[in-house]
Amino acid sequence: MRPDNIVYIGRKPTMSYVMAILSAFNNSTSDSVVIKARGRAISTAVDAAEICRNRYLSDLDTPEITIETEQLENEGETRNVSCINITLRKANKQ
Repeated sequence: MRPDNIVYIGRKPTMSYVMAILSAFNNSTSDSVVIKARGRAISTAVDAAEICRNRYLSDLDTPEITIETEQLENEGETRNVSCINITLRKANKQ
């Protein structure tokens, strides 16, 4: 079972992921949402995060971004795949 505050990015249109991010913020007990993507989906993840930040959620802190490289094995061949994790967190109201 995956946590409800993680959104995995794939091949769907960007706005599908924007809605998933907004839903994760509304349904989760956590004050943060993690967006995860690999390979070609990284640009979609960045677009979805920026649309959320600039259009819908103005009360977010600066996103935390981590990048890494995963090694995937496919038919005995090892490939390096780029990965990104973008953490969007609600700002603390003081």
